[in-house]
Amino acid sequence: MKLLEIKNLAVSINGKQIIKDLSLSINEGEVHAIMGPNGTGKSTLASVIAGRSIFTIDKGEIIYKGKDLTKMSIEERAREGIFLSFQYPVEIPGVSMVNFMRNAIDEKRKYFGEDPIQMHEFMKMMEEKKRLVELKDTLTKRSVNEGFSGGEKKKNEIFQMAMLNPQLSILDETDSGLDIDALRIVSNGVNKLRTDSNSFIVITHYQRLLDYIVPDFVHVMFDGRIVKSGTKELALELEEKGYESFKDFSSETINQ
Repeated sequence: MKLLEIKNLAVSINGKQIIKDLSLSINEGEVHAIMGPNGTGKSTLASVIAGRSIFTIDKGEIIYKGKDLTKMSIEERAREGIFLSFQYPVEIPGVSMVNFMRNAIDEKRKYFGEDPIQMHEFMKMMEEKKRLVELKDTLTKRSVNEGFSGGEKKKNEIFQMAMLNPQLSILDETDSGLDIDALRIVSNGVNKLRTDSNSFIVITHYQRLLDYIVPDFVHVMFDGRIVKSGTKELALELEEKGYESFKDFSSETINQ
């Protein structure tokens, strides 16, 4: 079943076009990797799907679960199951991890007409998901990301994703700044969360992440466009030849 359908999307900021006539189709249960050099529009695409209002959609459609995503607020998108893992997670002093996660879960449950989560159920879930990403107990007793190392912040992003159980997760350069051990832990957490009904968009510069999170499809972005799409072997070709070799490709989109 189709989860996300982007058709002929063009996006700009302050009059400068960043995404140009981009199309992408994602089915439930699929992992799509988007690769490309800096400044090509990868993070912009992630932000637009998540609902950041600083960008202007000049044309095109974004359909999520049969609904027009552009008509939804950031909050509605999150409640409908869209999760964006940040490249640079921010600290939120004064907001405890426990309250932050419980409020987020309760907001989602309220949206679907469900009762708030019981504390014992919530704490049991927290313990289970902490083990998933090997997150230390001491970290969940602090304010959100306060005093966390770069790797701990990335683990915390995957922990939050596990708690919220989104249907579409967007990982924006989650591998950035991670050593090999942290990369393995984060990737294992993602892989354990993969099901037949949820999907992932993995944004990265480097093929090494895709050794751990194996994608169903790989898309190469250049100058705001998807210039080539293929299977996981495309990432190896990209690693070997570099991005410049793909810039002259005409746009191709996989239609599942």
